[in-house]
Amino acid sequence: MNYISTRGDHSPKKFCDILLEGLAPDGGLYLPEHYPQVDAATLARWRDVYHQQGYAELAFEILSLYIDDIAPDHLRALCAKTYTAEVFGTGEIVPLRHLEDGLWIEALSNGPTLAFKDMAMQLLGNLFEYELARRGEELNILGATSGDTGSAAEYAMRGKQGVRVFMTSPAGRMSPFQQAQMFSLMDDNIFNIAVDGVFDDCQDMVKAVSNDLAFKRRYKIGTVNSINWARLLAQVVYYFAGYFQATELDAPALLAARGSLPPEREKTDPGRPDSGLSNTQKVSFAVPSGNFGNICAGHVARMMGLPVAKLVAATNENDVLDEFFKTGVYRVRASADTHETSSPSMDISKASNFERFIFDLLGRDGARVKALFGDALARDGQFDLSQHPAFNDCRMRYGFVSGTSTHANRLATIKDTFERHAMMIDPHTADGVKVAREHLQAGVPMIVLETALPIKFAQTIVEATGIEPDRPPKFEGIEALPKRVTKMTADVAAIKEFITKNCA
Repeated sequence: MNYISTRGDHSPKKFCDILLEGLAPDGGLYLPEHYPQVDAATLARWRDVYHQQGYAELAFEILSLYIDDIAPDHLRALCAKTYTAEVFGTGEIVPLRHLEDGLWIEALSNGPTLAFKDMAMQLLGNLFEYELARRGEELNILGATSGDTGSAAEYAMRGKQGVRVFMTSPAGRMSPFQQAQMFSLMDDNIFNIAVDGVFDDCQDMVKAVSNDLAFKRRYKIGTVNSINWARLLAQVVYYFAGYFQATELDAPALLAARGSLPPEREKTDPGRPDSGLSNTQKVSFAVPSGNFGNICAGHVARMMGLPVAKLVAATNENDVLDEFFKTGVYRVRASADTHETSSPSMDISKASNFERFIFDLLGRDGARVKALFGDALARDGQFDLSQHPAFNDCRMRYGFVSGTSTHANRLATIKDTFERHAMMIDPHTADGVKVAREHLQAGVPMIVLETALPIKFAQTIVEATGIEPDRPPKFEGIEALPKRVTKMTADVAAIKEFITKNCA
């Protein structure tokens, strides 16, 4: 499998090259030259693999379709090392919890930092260590986080040989628990940088450094943000695992369902190749969305052939994605117009991974994508595809719909879910549940992807329910631990100087 850039550079790259590289040299994001196709027989076999051999083996099956420059035995061992009950608290790894008729929550937050980012980041840490050892090289990871990416990356990379982590975050914009998880780490290879600004300022700094090719090569700069294809690829696995759990053969109501597409379209849906799956039970996924990475993994799974009816993008008050899917206008917000909300990990107004979807939407036209993301956004702060023939394909061909949720919605959803179902959910997952309910279809299971455990956002949970959420014993008193963090303005030269100083 070779990889190409969304902005037109089709010089073929292998997986391990882009693993360490992050952004493509032309500023684009990497995608595979094609999406491997899953037919009905493979889907049935993978169902057995998940239930009989476990999540790690399912991960190997899926990842091996995209990774051909790591020996299969080594890749299988890396997956087995990553996805264990000891690390994720259960042998199922991502158990499905029934909420109410037609609605499920996929538990993705049982990893070391209590957030779904662990699902990919734990694998990424092992992949980095493996490949750097094989090459005899070092890597300096530069990242940006709005909350959970930072801690997941740092916990995955702490103590890893040949790796340093420089993680930027918006000062004062994360919950106290999120800040404590990151800033209390004292490992020599972990550097936290609190930036005076919002997440988009941090993300812009990361991209600017990555686009300075000379600096990037000299200091071996890589990334763990979801712009790194390896991280997004790891997330594809739990879409398949969620599907297998929601469509068990002993559920008669699910067997009778056919999905959302009218019968005349099912066998000719151009967004998903006809591989004998047209009469297969479909599911939908609702995904709390900020940077579009998590739901982009769902897009990849659907393009591979996973029978997905809808991909529901749930946003908070920072509704740039909801606005696009409803109007065709992608309009980024300035820092001053990016709202500080009670679902802070989604306080994002420049959705980096959105470029990957637009690349597919526009027929993989790299020149057109470069004109939109490299030129129009820089010049106008927006682009408009409302009149483009492909815009209607967002829903009809690719299954995307969207909705938004406010602070009041979050509180009401958290309270209702706790009182009616005795289940406590975090504010981001609450955004997902609220929007998921607006897109339910009879006979089609809707799976909401959990974002984090409620303790990470205790203040909002208490406001909604009056009850302090459970705290794992290992995190008792974390907010009171000593902290090590460097404060910085949103300045590219300053972050370069900081990296240079700490790599000496």
